[in-house]
This record gives sequence, C-alpha cells and structure tokens, in this order.
Amino acid sequence: MKYLPLNPEIFIQNRRRFAERMEKNSIAIFNSNDELPTNGDQLHRFKQNADLYWLTGIEQEDTMLILSPDNPDAKYREVLVLVRPNAMKEKWDGHRFRANEATDISGVKTIVWLDTLDGLMQPWVHLADTIYLNSNENDRKANLVPVRDYRYAEMMKQRFPLHNYKRSARILKDLRGIKSALEIEVLQKAIDITDNTFRRLMQFIKPGVMEYEIEAEIYHSFLSQRATGPGYGSIIASGDRARTLHYVENSRECKDGELILMDFGADYGGYNADLTRTIPVNGKFGRRQKRFTMPACTCIIMQPVF
Repeated sequence: MKYLPLNPEIFIQNRRRFAERMEKNSIAIFNSNDELPTNGDQLHRFKQNADLYWLTGIEQEDTMLILSPDNPDAKYREVLVLVRPNAMKEKWDGHRFRANEATDISGVKTIVWLDTLDGLMQPWVHLADTIYLNSNENDRKANLVPVRDYRYAEMMKQRFPLHNYKRSARILKDLRGIKSALEIEVLQKAIDITDNTFRRLMQFIKPGVMEYEIEAEIYHSFLSQRATGPGYGSIIASGDRARTLHYVENSRECKDGELILMDFGADYGGYNADLTRTIPVNGKFGRRQKRFTMPACTCIIMQPVF
C-alpha cells in the first residue's frame, strides 16, 4: 500500500460497534469482492468490499471476517480468514499477508487460512440462531451482477435453511454514516492531499492545456503525497462540457475565456475526499462569469459510495 499504516484501533472500534448491534447468539460473515476478469488472463485492479475493509483494513482478495460475539471459545469471536500464501502466485502477483501482518493491520488476533475454513465454520454456525450476511445495497443502483455476497448468501441458505437470516447492511448503513475521531483523522489526510492538489492546479491551468493533462497532474499530485490514487473518476470539464453532469471524457483543449469545472478527490487509506471547483482557464473571471458561477462545493465521503 502507498499510504502509511493506519491505526488498527480504527478497525477494532468498528468491529466493536457492529458486534454491539448484533442479536444474541448470532454470527456475521463478510466476504471480499471478486477478482473480475478483463480479457485473456488479465484482471481488473482489485477493489476490496468496502464493508469488509471498514471492519478489517485488509485490502487483499479472498479475505473473510467472521464475528461471533457469543461463541463460548473466546478466540473464535473474531476470526480473519486469509488465502494461504502461495509461492507461485506471489512470484506473479506479489506478496500476500502472513498472519502477523494481517493482525498488525486489523487488530484481529485469530487468523485462519481459507483452505481450512470449511471444517471450522459448521460448528460456529450451529452455535448461532441468526446469521448476518452482507449485501451491496444502494438506493440509486440495482445490483444485477451475481457478486460473491449474493452467491454466498444463496449457498448458506441451502446449507443452513433453518437459521434466521439478517442483513448486515441495515446496521452498517447507520454505523458508517457516523465517523469516529480516528476515522476523521484519515479523512482529513485525504482532504489535505486534495486541497494541495487543487492549489497546484491553479498554477498549472492555462489556455491551451488539455483536460487530460490536468487529470494527469491530479494523479501525479495524489501519488506523490502517498494517496492510493483518485477515489473515483475525475471530472475535468472545460467550456460547454461542464453541462454534462458526469463528464469523464477529459479529452478537449481548455480555451481562453472558458471556465473549467473540476470534480476530484484523493483516496487515502480507504477514505476519499470530494472537491468541486470552477475556475477560469485564463486565471481571471469575466464579470458575467463571476456573477453566475456556482459557489464551490466541498464534501467528504467514504470510499465505496461511487
């Protein structure tokens, strides 16, 4: 990871907050996102399930978290499941977490390998009356792709049909909307990186520069400040392109006399800043531009919103 290690207390607190909302004699299971193919043997860059990340800080594929606060064996009340390191895969794709490394990041002390999980899971589930499963719920987006969360839910219902099932999303939506003091520190870092980048752009933008050159400057500035990169696709819309609500082409020349609308934000440690600004390409607002330019908007959001 490019960013400095986060305080594991962030994730310890988040798990505690979630566990306090669980029903008695229940178990909650969280899965990582799928690795998605592009063409041939290539994969899209892996993007961790944001709920799993919020609870663990682990960005690695094939990860699971199991919370069982009433398990009579205390060491199994929090379990982090990792894919076992494989020398051949590491040769191609790079390092995978060892148990002690994952504990340092997440604060979870009990680590088990994915290939040993099946024999452990069944007795844990048998101790529970209720099973919390995760789902990607957004009021503005229907999920038509059978992603791992939903495939796993179907498998669990077939294997354990008499349990009571609940949605973790109902709890997480409330919890993640209220940031802890430690989370706000990370958000502030993302905001500072984004603010520094905007100030740099004001010195860079001039007539004749291309929108994609501005986008490249944003990316360079983010990475040079240890951000993971942009938190979402940057909007660099000069002139008439600013009328497109989510303009992402970023391919035109910025001309003298035009305004340029920019919407971008850094991703730092799983938290994003979101800044929107409109400035004159030549550095000086015309009288009419100054009168009708919308006030600037700045907000902060958690990574998975987009």
